Amino acid sequence: MNSKEKTARVPTALFLLLVCLCLAAVFVARSADMAAPTSDWPQWRGPERNGISRETGLLKQWPTAGPKLLWQVNDIGDGFSTPAVVGTRIYVMSNRGMENEFVQALSTQDGKPIWTTRVGNVGNPNQNPPYPKARSTPTVDGDSIYALGSDGDLACLETGSGKIRWQKSLRQEFGGKPGEWAYAESPLVDGDVLVATPGGAQATIVALNKKTGALIWKSAVPDGDPAGYASAIVVQAAGRKQYVQFLSKGIVGVDAKTGEFLWRYKEVAKGPAQAFTPVARDEYVYGGALGMGGGLVRLKQNGASVPAEQVYFKRGLPNGFGGAVLVGDYLYGGEVTDHLLAVEFTTGKVMWTTENIGMASLAYAEGLLYVHDANGAVALVEATPDAFRERSRFTPPAPPQHKKEGDYAERAYAYPVIANGRLYIRDLGSLWAYDIKASR
Repeated sequence: MNSKEKTARVPTALFLLLVCLCLAAVFVARSADMAAPTSDWPQWRGPERNGISRETGLLKQWPTAGPKLLWQVNDIGDGFSTPAVVGTRIYVMSNRGMENEFVQALSTQDGKPIWTTRVGNVGNPNQNPPYPKARSTPTVDGDSIYALGSDGDLACLETGSGKIRWQKSLRQEFGGKPGEWAYAESPLVDGDVLVATPGGAQATIVALNKKTGALIWKSAVPDGDPAGYASAIVVQAAGRKQYVQFLSKGIVGVDAKTGEFLWRYKEVAKGPAQAFTPVARDEYVYGGALGMGGGLVRLKQNGASVPAEQVYFKRGLPNGFGGAVLVGDYLYGGEVTDHLLAVEFTTGKVMWTTENIGMASLAYAEGLLYVHDANGAVALVEATPDAFRERSRFTPPAPPQHKKEGDYAERAYAYPVIANGRLYIRDLGSLWAYDIKASR
């Protein structure tokens, strides 16, 4: 090789080395981004659909008047829907009247609307108690949003514009049967699959292609349960990946690949409404019977079947509309008769109970429970089985008025949302954003 050839090859080698180093840096950065825990709240009950945020560096106590209020809006429309928060946008469902139920994107900066898309009518307008409203939380997945209207209108929308990509009617296309208070489910996205619960004998639970809405399978669950008001979760137990859902006649599990019915737990269907999203860990699944109590089953593998063996059912355990969170070995949740409890998950042993907080919904972050009382107050409570310890409490300013018709009044049913150092609280047409980051 002569000197000219050597001189020509040196820059080429350096160039290739630099290209390789740059590609490696990009790969490492992308891997780090993929591995980093998200601070978004992209769906019902947060990133893992269990009410738990992995965010850190949050305030451990609030001022008497509450954390710093960033903004409040009072005109997002009626409804009980909990927001989803991704990046700089809030996605929520609301309604104006009975013929306009919609998905709305709001700015996290000031709560102002970015786009609004109607998905259908409000379902079962003659329900009793008479508070027909939007109820579901949208599910954000990449550049798509999946939303279920209370009348069974399931839609996939673009996050950027709100344009509908595809839409189906659970009633018309699957013979869906909701309960008295219409549909309240928040759709589940699992990989390329979208899971929804039409209810009824033909297609009690369905799996759809999330990109096209095409049917993958439909599961005709025995007894043809009408849909409940809970949302499905993914459970890996007894050697099977399952979708677990609370229907009107009990909690059921179906095979995630085929929709094959696997098991049912009837005890928790004793309450008047099946609204408690199940809580699961390993082979255990917990559910609450509204106003009655709570029960735990253990899923066992027995050949091709999956028997659900009851571990306990006890009165007074978490069962309210506000669900429960599992932190360590203990379950924290509300009881519909207005008190909060801490319970040992695998035994049902009550560690403490308090009547200082009424019927409430919960979320958890960094050792603390964020509790939204159905009467509107917000509390910060230590997530410890030792004793009930309240750190802070405040009531958001200028709350909406709750109507009362008959024996039951409207309540603040929306769950608290923790996202990117903020706490979002919704009550009917009002939405508050609080700064709960300790470092700011």
